[in-house]
Amino acid sequence: MKQFFQFAERQTTYRQEFIGGLTTFLSMAYILVVNPIVLAEAGMDKGAVFTATALSAIIGTLMIGLLANFPIGIAPSMGLNSFFTYSVVIGMGIPWQTALTGVFISGVLFVLLSVLKIREKIIDVIPQDLKYAIASGIGFFVAFIGLKNSGIVQANPATFVSLGNLAAPPTLLAIFCFILTVIFLVKNVRGGIFYGMVIATIIGILFGVIDKPESIVGAIPSLEPTFGVALLQLDQIFTVELLAVVFTFLFVAFFDTAGTLIAVASQAGIMKDNKIPNVGRALLADASASVAGSVLGTSTTASFVESSAGIAAGARTGFSSVVMSGLFVIALFFSPLLAIVTPEVTAPALIIVGALMASEIYHIKWTKLEIAIPAFVTIIMMPLTFSVATGIGLGFVMYPITMLAMKKHKEIHPIIYILAVIFLAYFAFVA
Repeated sequence: MKQFFQFAERQTTYRQEFIGGLTTFLSMAYILVVNPIVLAEAGMDKGAVFTATALSAIIGTLMIGLLANFPIGIAPSMGLNSFFTYSVVIGMGIPWQTALTGVFISGVLFVLLSVLKIREKIIDVIPQDLKYAIASGIGFFVAFIGLKNSGIVQANPATFVSLGNLAAPPTLLAIFCFILTVIFLVKNVRGGIFYGMVIATIIGILFGVIDKPESIVGAIPSLEPTFGVALLQLDQIFTVELLAVVFTFLFVAFFDTAGTLIAVASQAGIMKDNKIPNVGRALLADASASVAGSVLGTSTTASFVESSAGIAAGARTGFSSVVMSGLFVIALFFSPLLAIVTPEVTAPALIIVGALMASEIYHIKWTKLEIAIPAFVTIIMMPLTFSVATGIGLGFVMYPITMLAMKKHKEIHPIIYILAVIFLAYFAFVA
């Protein structure tokens, strides 16, 4: 087992991998609660979506662990489930059954792009400085999510964001957890992020900030309302509206996953010579999970940026992904217990992980404006637009412009020009 997952090469242990996998699972377990709520607003059965969410996470996470040896969790994307419900079903008036077909078609296209190694090639040709920018930009984005979820920052109609109510009990719990976790980390306590979340959860329950679970074990909801529905609507796919939906699912998920893989591989020390080993297998696992998820009854899956929390806790190999998959299996039976994993508990981990990931910014050649400006645009636009894909896209548009201005066209791979044009079209006609 140790040889298969390259424990010696990646300097890890079973304990380290288990704690890392458990930390990532706790950081992304909210998707089991939130995804059914979001998709239920599109008219889908909440119980069936819960089961489909867990099963798609089990399939995708297990595949990426066994095929690619990556410490990454895969589950339905929070951004794309919102797009599914609010833009496609509610905004465009497309039935959820047909929208699921759109998810299925985009997933099949993902698999084809992965098998043909087109996705892998695109990731390989991204300039090193932009990869650093993507990794650090995701760090700022993850930290912003943590600050928002904790209540430390909040929406403000005058200034967009402002300081939240720090006296609110949930926010105080998050602040306490943040300080405690920082102390663990500076003291080099292995698994400090995980221990911080556990202690904060216990304290939250004791002080009434987190509700005690009404029960521990619950029955697994039936998949019958959603299973296979996506395959019954294939005759309705050839419409302009739905083709645009398929393209958007494909486009956003592609670069969300690419960004996450780059960031996580960089953080875990897996990336070598500007390339990610087994990236093709990782992309295939992600694409296959989307196909399976659409058939089961959930929106597009993606690699979760919360995986960085597990890496910060010590995860380095796909064994941690196997651990995550096992925990998702257990979660199917213990759904009431997941209610105690609140955003206030996981938010501090995201803030700290964001800080660790943002350190990649150090490697960018800031003295060269033709590199610094696209890198800065990539980084700043991720949290400000609340989208990894948008940040990457704007950076890709700026990079060839600044490089051409400096007459460095020979340093630009032709694929970068193609991506820049595609992103321009996306921003002009779809986004």
